Amino acid sequence: MTSGYQITNQAASYYLTLQVIDWIDIFTRKIYCDIIIESLDYCRKNKRLELWAYVIMSNHIHMIVSAKNENLSDVLRDFKRHTGTKILKTIATNTESRRKWMLERFEKAASNHKRNSKYQFWTHENHALELVSHKFVCQKLACIHLNPVRASWVEKAEDWLYSSQRNYLELSNLLEIDLIDL
Repeated sequence: MTSGYQITNQAASYYLTLQVIDWIDIFTRKIYCDIIIESLDYCRKNKRLELWAYVIMSNHIHMIVSAKNENLSDVLRDFKRHTGTKILKTIATNTESRRKWMLERFEKAASNHKRNSKYQFWTHENHALELVSHKFVCQKLACIHLNPVRASWVEKAEDWLYSSQRNYLELSNLLEIDLIDL
């Protein structure tokens, strides 16, 4: 079943939430966060993704993005396919203590959808909200950067390594982004 949160304007900027199925806390491990960072970097450099903001939480990612080629849905599809496949392979081949349980959950999720293969990592939705005003952009940017603070993981947003807040404050960061002119 699809929701009302679809990418209808391929040329627009969107606030997205990419969610791991069953809210599985996968991004509590650096190895999986690094796959996301590397993949976002690849999409920026090779698929012309404009990444305006991001935060990686334990089981989801928030982003503000657009696509220079006006093909945001295609870029997101490829990003989710690549990261899901790579993370699943990493779970299966590394010393992941939750391997059996996780793979069972991903397999069960795949069995509920005809378009899946053996496993499903991401939900099919992106919870896409088109950014239509400066006020809405600022609200979503703050929401992204304050997420780790609200989760009580850090006291200050810039202390969360897997967030673009560090870019906006010109601190060392993991990933180059496209800064929003505030």
